Amino acid sequence: MIVINCKQGSEEWLWTRAGVITASRAKDAIDVTAKGGPKAKSISYAAEVAMGRVTGEPADEGFVSWQKKRGTELEPHARIAYEAKTGNLASESGIVLTDDRVFGYSTDGFVEDDGLIEIKCQSSPEKIIELWRTRDVSEYMHQMQMGMWITNRKWCDLVMYAPQLVSVGKELFIECVERDEEFIDAMVERLLAFAKRVDDNEAVLRG
Repeated sequence: MIVINCKQGSEEWLWTRAGVITASRAKDAIDVTAKGGPKAKSISYAAEVAMGRVTGEPADEGFVSWQKKRGTELEPHARIAYEAKTGNLASESGIVLTDDRVFGYSTDGFVEDDGLIEIKCQSSPEKIIELWRTRDVSEYMHQMQMGMWITNRKWCDLVMYAPQLVSVGKELFIECVERDEEFIDAMVERLLAFAKRVDDNEAVLRG
């Protein structure tokens, strides 16, 4: 495990992620048909990662949506709110890579020896309400489980921060997700198959 301390969204963060299969895109990477063939998102991402390996340049250094910019600005406030609510200290930790630098996870914080936090500053009213209604965090499961796999952690708190809801006491949503070895084993098998397709794309580019 390689830990690189850098601020998310910074130039160092962008360049470190170039050519790396990241946890935030794990769901896209393993998006395959019932017969195991890659779907459109997986094909596109495999090409993006291969290009990043060859050029060494980040593929997502251009346009930043207002939602992503807002999330970056609110994240420190979300971390403080989480710490105040739970008493847990969440240390910022940049990017964690596997020893071969094939896979990576941008951590929102390490908690003690075994935990992580994954912060989402959701702007969609529909998604905010649905999360509070169902507490269903499956949309983020691949990212969290891949993060736990890479960092060898046992649990991850999904934190949704919506400061606009402070008047009704719903500004901070927290759901703890435990490490799921069965889920991870199945996911890693498919991630390795995806990595092989990235290798094939890289070979084509290098000729």
